[in-house]
Amino acid sequence: MTAAMKKIAVLPGDGIGAEIVAQALRVLRALAPLGLRIETIEAPVGGTAYELSGDPLPTATLDLARSADAILFGSVGGWQWDKLARDKRPEQAILGLRKALGLFANLRPAVIYDELAAASTLRPELVSGMDVLIIRELTGDIYFGQPRGLRTNASGEREGFDTMHYAESEIRRIARVGFEAARKRQRRLCSVDKANVLETSQLWRDVVTEVAADYTDVALSHMYVDNAAMQLLRNPRQFDVIVTGNMFGDILSDEASMLTGSIGMLPSASLDAHGKGLYEPIHGSAPDIAGRDIANPLATILSAAMLLRYSLGEEKFALSIERAVRRVLQQGLRTADIAQPGETSIGTCAMGDAVVAAVVAAAGERDDA
Repeated sequence: MTAAMKKIAVLPGDGIGAEIVAQALRVLRALAPLGLRIETIEAPVGGTAYELSGDPLPTATLDLARSADAILFGSVGGWQWDKLARDKRPEQAILGLRKALGLFANLRPAVIYDELAAASTLRPELVSGMDVLIIRELTGDIYFGQPRGLRTNASGEREGFDTMHYAESEIRRIARVGFEAARKRQRRLCSVDKANVLETSQLWRDVVTEVAADYTDVALSHMYVDNAAMQLLRNPRQFDVIVTGNMFGDILSDEASMLTGSIGMLPSASLDAHGKGLYEPIHGSAPDIAGRDIANPLATILSAAMLLRYSLGEEKFALSIERAVRRVLQQGLRTADIAQPGETSIGTCAMGDAVVAAVVAAAGERDDA
């Protein structure tokens, strides 16, 4: 029986978004002759969409995202839109997509490739073999809590306020994602919070501990976020899976990215309760290098591999892409962000060429190779 065609919404966004997404699409299309059946439909998002329609998340773009089996996302933002009203800024597009689609679970793997150990900010002997999965709750916390705003107090001084908020159900469902992920790895889950100061975090710790009763095969530990930030630098290999809230996860995953050699190497998946997801590199739009053919497309290419694995159930093709990325690194190919002194770097398109060339060969290998 021929597999059904799957629809991918492609939202390149701003800055380097179009360049890196283009390379990921080339890699996906290279798998079509090998049996991957996908249809890709592109739509504007972020600042690019604002310039076209006055809305960073147009209705047509949101409708496409709703109807698709998965979303491949580039990046949004740029200095030229920084003075817009907050509800018109490009970043509202990604926040809106997460909320509208119920994308509550953000998976951010931080894996060190042996070939890039020297590019890490830590000594190679500290990071070699590091393989951490950070699971970040994505639709609650201080980013979405109400009330929030700007006001002038009784003394005439301006002040800003935001509300950190979590409901028990939100914590329970992300905790289960963390425990399930740990079951498929080394069966160790570290829950990160700030329960010594924040009531929200105390609830977080209490609920995660309750959920642990259903996962007696997984070792649960708790860590305050400031200690977790330190421990990621001190001994990152102590972690297997980390589960944490929206704001803490945002910060810790960016810290972990530098341990891998470059933020340009880290993919991510944002999933709903049924496995539908939005896939994007964790880095930003980097408008300072846009259009210069120097951006690293590997995080976006690896995000496409996660898309195949989690939303389309195409594990074989996901492995093909991941093997291809490892091969090009083994061949010594580097973009500027991961090149060491004395190493020659290649551009965005050339790196895409290399992965496309390697992915076809990788697709024919056994799944357990």
